[in-house]
Amino acid sequence: MIMSWLVLLLLALAVGLALWRFAGFRGATLQFLAAALLLAAAGYAWQGRPGLPARPVDAGAKPPRPETAFAALRPEFFERFSSASRWLIIAESYHRRGDSESAVKAVRAGLRQNPENFELWLGLGSMLVEHGGGVMNPAADLAYRRAHALAPRHPAPRFFYGLSLIRSGDIDGGEKVWRELLASAPPGAKWPELVSQRLSIIERLRAMGQLPPRQNSPPS
Repeated sequence: MIMSWLVLLLLALAVGLALWRFAGFRGATLQFLAAALLLAAAGYAWQGRPGLPARPVDAGAKPPRPETAFAALRPEFFERFSSASRWLIIAESYHRRGDSESAVKAVRAGLRQNPENFELWLGLGSMLVEHGGGVMNPAADLAYRRAHALAPRHPAPRFFYGLSLIRSGDIDGGEKVWRELLASAPPGAKWPELVSQRLSIIERLRAMGQLPPRQNSPPS
């Protein structure tokens, strides 16, 4: 640390000497220069930490993942702070750090305490899809079906199940689930607009040739 202060003073003296000798700084100008150098040294003394060890920048550090579709759209169907919230928030934090396995374990820990909570079963289905690289797998399919069995009249299980099917590449299957969900919407509900908007996007993408045409017999 003493060496750092010595280097600072030597640099200040070297700069002052060079300006006095080669730039012709004299009198008031030289006094102003000396005051500026002293002010800079005072600032360094106040905020500088020369004894702090150097830390190389981690070039391999990865930015956090974006939030899951379930986390983004969950407030459209559930209260933001429900009994399942704390487990889902923990799981989402693991997901954003790239640890999808721990995200799944967090939701399962919540289900051990409350196995009849269909919102947690939906969260489990979502995290299992994320853990599988965005592909619907048997465990995720089972979690979504369990959520629907616990709350057959709630729109969220079918909505998120359809969303995961579409993400997995089963456009026709997901669209079929959504159209059946839309047909069952009660009067005055707010969520049908959310479904209609996404169905319209699918139609536009098909018209533009960005999605394959609908099959005659969509999967059930």
